Amino acid sequence: MRDRQAYARASKLTSQPTETSHSRLAATYKAREVEGVLDLYFYRPIGLRLAEFFAQLKMTPAAVTLLGGVCGVIAGHLYYYRDLRINIVGMVLHVCANALDNADGQLARLTQRESRKGRIIDSVADHLVFVSIYFHLALRCVTEGSSLAIWVLALAAGISHALQGAAADYYRSTYLYFVANGGRIRIDSSSEVGLDYRRWHWRQGAWDKLLLALYLNFTRQQEMLAPHLKKLRDTASELFHGEIPGWLRARYRNLAGPMLKWWGLLMTNTRMLVLFALLLIGQP
Repeated sequence: MRDRQAYARASKLTSQPTETSHSRLAATYKAREVEGVLDLYFYRPIGLRLAEFFAQLKMTPAAVTLLGGVCGVIAGHLYYYRDLRINIVGMVLHVCANALDNADGQLARLTQRESRKGRIIDSVADHLVFVSIYFHLALRCVTEGSSLAIWVLALAAGISHALQGAAADYYRSTYLYFVANGGRIRIDSSSEVGLDYRRWHWRQGAWDKLLLALYLNFTRQQEMLAPHLKKLRDTASELFHGEIPGWLRARYRNLAGPMLKWWGLLMTNTRMLVLFALLLIGQP
């Protein structure tokens, strides 16, 4: 019943006059200031159209996430071939995967079905896409005569990628917590996730326990990478009980806002542009 009501609300939104399209699009942003230029003017508008389409089909955000993950994994495989035409098909699929990665979150907000489980599945899909890319690029180098040491380089690059992405996501989510959401949205800590993890048993709910295990590891990584930021968030939560005062929101925006664009360079769009440029010149 809840799902039918959510999709009914989404269907009603999609039938509103076109002059409200900008407000509908803005409603699917996490916050405009944390969105990149490509996101604002390309991926978010496309993602909204896709989200509205998927809402009419009654697809779940998780299903959209999995569809995007499949596109991304296939794109990674197509980067293996030393044929620019095949690589370009891979690039198109990679862009489609990123568009679907935007659409799943927009669909979740559109149908009011945001959840921790959905965020975990989204993170797993993102990691699988880049595992496919790094694996196939390394395999391409090996088949072209490179040293087997390329696998060590690929592993190091993958670990670096994961840590950079985790740190950038942590700083962005903290900005949303302090500035955009004013502390009203709860942010998971490793201690809280650990408690939830221990409540599940492998014999009953193995899938949920596995997802929580992955999420617990991810959350711990973020807290290790930015311990002072974690302390700030914990202190603010204890002092203000989920309602960040205006003076602190303004202070945090002024101090952290200028760094957002630099953290954005560690996110997916920058990596994709660099990868595409290297593929086009045949030197991925």
